[in-house]
Amino acid sequence: MNKHFLRFRDLPATDISPLLYRAIELKSGAESRALEGKSVALIFEKPSLRTKLSFWIGAQKLGANPLYFSPEEVGLGKREPVADVAKVVASMADMAVVRTFAQVTLDEFGENSNIPVINALTDEEHPCQALADVMTMLEIRGYLDDVRVAFVGDGNNVAASLSYAVAGLGGTMVIASPHGYELPYGVRSDNADYISDSDRAGSVIQLRDPVEGVRHADFVYTDVWTSMGQEAETAQRLKDFHGYQVNPELMEYAKPQARFMHDMPAHPGEEVSEDMLYHPSSVCFQQAENRMWAQMALMETIMS
Repeated sequence: MNKHFLRFRDLPATDISPLLYRAIELKSGAESRALEGKSVALIFEKPSLRTKLSFWIGAQKLGANPLYFSPEEVGLGKREPVADVAKVVASMADMAVVRTFAQVTLDEFGENSNIPVINALTDEEHPCQALADVMTMLEIRGYLDDVRVAFVGDGNNVAASLSYAVAGLGGTMVIASPHGYELPYGVRSDNADYISDSDRAGSVIQLRDPVEGVRHADFVYTDVWTSMGQEAETAQRLKDFHGYQVNPELMEYAKPQARFMHDMPAHPGEEVSEDMLYHPSSVCFQQAENRMWAQMALMETIMS
């Protein structure tokens, strides 16, 4: 794979499965000190529970020393130019994990860094979340080449990265979104290029109707309707996404053993009903734990 993991497609489709199986090995008790004596800088412009916790503890388990920098400490592009921050971090640390808003900020950081840089979330992609998601699916199902994943809601950064992961593994990703919130066309066209070199090429389908979207699905996934940085759009989004809530009634249209997924934090009463995170079909907390194991396998792979 590439030195950096700035977008999901920096990981070749043929390399997804080996990384997932390695993550499952690590979760099952395999030990690795691949980052022994290394330093991992965690540079966050957005607050986080799962991302900070999973990278911090995951890096420690691999033998590294994690160092966390909050938005107030660095101020990418504000307190100091992005390129300058990248050069300083690269001169002392061995890996950088960056959680920011604009993808161009991360790209500029990567261009000015001679150490590996990992995308811990941008407005365009959330590739580490997608790795944890398909790892969870693999644990549950045992194979993914014909998996059908329904994503209900905003065709956002989470949906974008997940579409590459599912299609790259040979599955079908069906996205049901209201008008104006579809998965960007560029992501759909890039998916075709991404899977062209894989013998397990899947597909991405964009629909409008959430009922049709979840029909025959193995996994039903949703995310918040209003993400960090979109608070001014909350009222309009609540109106636009009316009818796109994932609840037990909608789950009835999926396969009988379908599982419910959410990257969390959730907004009960909006994209999910009050009980969905704790519904018998929910694997949300398994997803959350798998962030650490998938990212450990990713960091190990990059450093090797």
